Amino acid sequence: MTRYLLAGGGTAGHVNPLLAVADRLRRDDPSAEVVVLGTQEGLEARLVPERGYELATIPKLPFPRRPNAAALRFPGEYRRAIGTVRRLIEERGIDAVVGFGGYAAAPAYSAARKTGVPLILHEANAKPGLANRLGARYTPFVGVAFQGTKLPHSTFVGMPLRVEIEQLDRAASRPEALAFFGLTDDRATLLVTGGSLGARRINRTIADRAAELTDAGFQVLHIQGGRGELTDPGIEHYRLLDYCDRMDLAFALTDVAIARSGAATVCEFAALGIPAVYVPYPVGNGEQRFNAAGVVEAGGGILVDDAAFLPTWVDTDLLPLLGDRDRLARMGVRAASAGVRDGSDRMVSLIRSSL
Repeated sequence: MTRYLLAGGGTAGHVNPLLAVADRLRRDDPSAEVVVLGTQEGLEARLVPERGYELATIPKLPFPRRPNAAALRFPGEYRRAIGTVRRLIEERGIDAVVGFGGYAAAPAYSAARKTGVPLILHEANAKPGLANRLGARYTPFVGVAFQGTKLPHSTFVGMPLRVEIEQLDRAASRPEALAFFGLTDDRATLLVTGGSLGARRINRTIADRAAELTDAGFQVLHIQGGRGELTDPGIEHYRLLDYCDRMDLAFALTDVAIARSGAATVCEFAALGIPAVYVPYPVGNGEQRFNAAGVVEAGGGILVDDAAFLPTWVDTDLLPLLGDRDRLARMGVRAASAGVRDGSDRMVSLIRSSL
């Protein structure tokens, strides 16, 4: 029996590929033992037990960015976290540590190095995070979701996708999706989503031009996320949802999408051949712009700055795009050319090559 410690979490961008790999490991070898290392504060605290995996936790230790009391405490707290993970590895007989970035990852990487256990990484973003930049120095087994990601020893594996996305037959699922969302079969569908946290600029701009979008012959499935700040205007063929837990069905209907360019979003759209307008999150280290670069270069997407995504841009650029069905079809084909559906299998193969 092989025992794996999967480390990472914090956000869906770390947790979802971790769970996709865990599921594939368990599917391929039902005797395998999978333990997930995370924190009590991250999304993994809910999602991992819900999926049926054991969750071990360590304290959340943000790397100090400035000299203060937390910075003084950090070295001792970090050493203690490494010690906790090291004991877990030794007591449970862990055969491999697989890291996905996030707060729990860096101590796991150091513990794997100290115990001599094989370490395998997956980096979901085109611009790597701090933990994986550290961990990549410890191992030759580094899988990346995007071509050209600057990490030592990197191998392109794509994004491990949720099985419901990986195996989605869009045409076969369309009738169920239409019924689920209460949409019609005689219109193309524009999906608008800013993710679970929402995207204020996207939401406000689309709400402002809802009537013009439906007048162009599209139906709009708008998943606003966040705090649900928008109120449904009651426009025919415009469907506003606060949240959606069946994104597979939403994707089954989507002819074109507008979204942030988080790593999972970009990879899921590309894998399914969905053309998209990407509006990168304007705060942070700029990784969302890098995430979309490959599919945009392939011709499967359009990149628009958050500050430029205004009602006037809808008028001058989006509405003409929606009116050009041949162009949208070409974009879908080009998006698929940049996509990967078997990222879970590729990542598991990389893991097995380390053992």
